Amino acid sequence: MKTIISPSILGGSFSNMEKVISDLDQSKAEYIHFDVMDGDFVPNLTFGPQFISNLRFKTKKIFDVHLMIKRVGTYLDDYIKGGSDIITFHYEIDENLNELVNKIRENNIKVGIAIKPKTHWLEIKKYLHTVDQVIIMTVEPGFGGQSFMNNQIKKIEDISNYIKENNLDVNIEIDGGVNYETGKLCIQAGANILVAGSFLFKQENLITATNKLNDFFN
Repeated sequence: MKTIISPSILGGSFSNMEKVISDLDQSKAEYIHFDVMDGDFVPNLTFGPQFISNLRFKTKKIFDVHLMIKRVGTYLDDYIKGGSDIITFHYEIDENLNELVNKIRENNIKVGIAIKPKTHWLEIKKYLHTVDQVIIMTVEPGFGGQSFMNNQIKKIEDISNYIKENNLDVNIEIDGGVNYETGKLCIQAGANILVAGSFLFKQENLITATNKLNDFFN
């Protein structure tokens, strides 16, 4: 299976984001990952739907929008209109998740569900039959640059096995601490989408670094 690289712009310069998007547009990455944080669900504040909308016309890459926020239903229309191609929300929010799934689907946008490291995968088992992707957090969500949590590998394997056993068409995306070594562990465990942020942005050239990571796994 092809491995998709989804660079997280969280690692880039917000004052020069158009350049970041331009570089990623020239790279082999298929997705661009947006880590949306509200300072409430997670202890960090990033950007909102207008930020995404402003960048939408800069590239045709798939906008992989990861909502680490509460009150998803309140703001969902804005993220739909903002140009999201995939919208993933967290299992841990206190909302009607089936309603969110249906609303996203009604707008011809792919839908994902994400889980924090301490959430057992069985909690989302029934949702795997209704979503397009699952994001497994391999760090505690909130800040980039954290170390990969190896104890999440078993979770990746368990979800991958369940998807195969039930013949489901669901992508497994890994978010947190991804590099060559940890990415390889995740792919071996059954993942097929890797989010990479600070690892890519600390390299000398973003385009070259992204292409090398893509080529390493494909």
